[in-house]
Amino acid sequence: QVRLAESGGGLVQPGGSLNLSCTASGDMRYIKSMGWYRQALGNQRELVASVNNRGSARYADSVKGRFTISRDNAKNTVYLQMNSLKPEDTAVYFCRVVRGQADYWGQGTQVTVSS
Repeated sequence: QVRLAESGGGLVQPGGSLNLSCTASGDMRYIKSMGWYRQALGNQRELVASVNNRGSARYADSVKGRFTISRDNAKNTVYLQMNSLKPEDTAVYFCRVVRGQADYWGQGTQVTVSS
């Protein structure tokens, strides 16, 4: 079992920055990847960014060049640095951990980009 604790969401003006963090606890063996997804109102959940055990990251096209994912294995934590935020980035952001054949989701943290 893996438990996830997310933090860092909030309200920010367009062009601003936020840093999300997600700390995992529990059985951390066989972790394959850690990442962030988001779901805007009325939309499906979508990948934002993820990083695997080799440190290879992938990003949604809409966030490339603005968001950076990083992972601290010693702390079992994944971060999402979000810069140059746009109103269309407004969504609930969820942390996801893939462990073996299972995946685990955080409760989500709201990010609102508005003036």
